[in-house]
Amino acid sequence: MAASLRLRGAASGLRYWSRRQRPAVASLAVVCSRSMASKTPVGFIGLGNMGNPMAKNLMKHGYPLIIYDVFPDACKEFQDAGEQVVSCPADVAEKADRIITMLPTSINAIEAYSGANGILKKVKKGSLLIDSSTIDPAVSKELAKEVEKMGAVFMDAPVSGGVGAARSGNLTFMVGGVEDEFSAAQELLGCMGSNVLYCGAVGTGQAAKICNNMLLAISMIGTAEAMNLGIRLGLDPKLLAKILNMSSGRCWSSDTYNPVPGVMDGVPSSNNYQGGFGTTLMAKDLGLAQDSATSTKTPILLGSQAHQIYRMMCAKGYSKKDFSSIFQFLREEETF
Repeated sequence: MAASLRLRGAASGLRYWSRRQRPAVASLAVVCSRSMASKTPVGFIGLGNMGNPMAKNLMKHGYPLIIYDVFPDACKEFQDAGEQVVSCPADVAEKADRIITMLPTSINAIEAYSGANGILKKVKKGSLLIDSSTIDPAVSKELAKEVEKMGAVFMDAPVSGGVGAARSGNLTFMVGGVEDEFSAAQELLGCMGSNVLYCGAVGTGQAAKICNNMLLAISMIGTAEAMNLGIRLGLDPKLLAKILNMSSGRCWSSDTYNPVPGVMDGVPSSNNYQGGFGTTLMAKDLGLAQDSATSTKTPILLGSQAHQIYRMMCAKGYSKKDFSSIFQFLREEETF
């Protein structure tokens, strides 16, 4: 089973860069006692642009943390703050019975859970494992089966809202798993988000996130195209953005995360497209949407086009920039 997980994750990574059963009564008892012991240590694996502020919000709510990241430097500020840093995911599982993972790809998630030093090597029965990565729904389902064999609980809970919402604790969590276990997950997720929504069985959280990100990519491309056209027609970009945001073209990409430098403060476009949600990750998520569309025979005409555009951006030097750099890409591409 672990081998099949690795093959599925590797295929996804190469392309895009880079029924759970109801638990036994004993496990339910552990879940209940766990929710009461609200300030026991929480494991957190993955301290990137999103994971870092998410973990900090758990700290603000009084949770001691058991920390791991593949890059030791990412753990330093947590260690300086008195949190415990360990050397691998297995050590996190040994010390905490509630663990949140926030990782870039399916491959990373598979390694963190099923690898040689993964969570499942030392996971305790009744542990609650919440994966907030955005990965293939099929991989989430396979991980859930592996976790259940160990007597633990797995839920997928990807997020929306970006780095700003992660910092302010206003993320939206889309949660998949056995409904009876949702309240235990909600206790922790509510410290990092203002919206925690139950979507259904394991994998449905990922399904909701993939659909959301496909729409986000399409709307960001549309916003960038509209802004670029307006500017070339002689409109002031701030005025154009104001008009769009008072009109029927308004969307999150125009009123909260505008892709044009200087239109808004505190967004990546005004910081040379640094920080935020990387173009590589958007291309990866659109690849997941493409896979899901293929497997369900669902036409995603604009989603497929968006996938090709973001893959092209990655190939042309935009991979490390925020995905709103589509505006800069359009401005620099004379062929368009």
